Amino acid sequence: MSLPKINVPEYKLNIPSTDEVITYRAFLVKEEKLLLIAQETGDEKAQYAAIQNLIKSCVIEELAVDKLPVFDIEYIFLNIRAKSVGEIAKLKIICPDDEKTTVDVEVDLTKINIEMDEKHNARIELTDTIGVLMAYPTMDLIQEHAILDTGKATSQLFKMVAECMYQIWEGEEVHDAQDYKWEEKMTFLESLTHDQFGKIQEFFETMPRLQHDIKVTNPKTKVKSTVTLRGIQSFFE
Repeated sequence: MSLPKINVPEYKLNIPSTDEVITYRAFLVKEEKLLLIAQETGDEKAQYAAIQNLIKSCVIEELAVDKLPVFDIEYIFLNIRAKSVGEIAKLKIICPDDEKTTVDVEVDLTKINIEMDEKHNARIELTDTIGVLMAYPTMDLIQEHAILDTGKATSQLFKMVAECMYQIWEGEEVHDAQDYKWEEKMTFLESLTHDQFGKIQEFFETMPRLQHDIKVTNPKTKVKSTVTLRGIQSFFE
């Protein structure tokens, strides 16, 4: 006689970047184990790889996880985690007024959303006739170009921009950036003025992000502050 099989509830979720509806389930012990092992290594790259693999396992439909923007990955994982181990996350927050006192807070993960900046636009007009359509960086791309050495920050930024260019238009003519060599894209970027390149930088600075504001009161000073949590790591100890 075989052992019983436990049915796992399924849930619906809208992907922020596309509004596509996906079906997912809570993660199982075998999947949580792999995630915990990755967290124990302290290697951020391993942790994000484990998150991607967990999403692939828990989303019922075929989903190109490797192609999703970082904020989609974080939002999907946050919701899977909420249904798996609890919707309330207990955090320790450092009070901003003295930067040393910590307070315990509880955050309802179901209330966390992707914040959209009104100034954000993926379609960037560089001149009256020339512009760029940008694609959001994936988690793999972020990891690949993580700026660990400040001396390489500029070159890493240019590499990130070049890989995120999706289309370049000139009047009615549209060029698919993927069809051009790396050197050609770099030459295009290097030909921009400071202000024109700044418009592209603004695309990254205003990208949708997982973000949530919480209010805390320092028990020692009684000062009330607002703390902004950003990114998936902020919501877990």
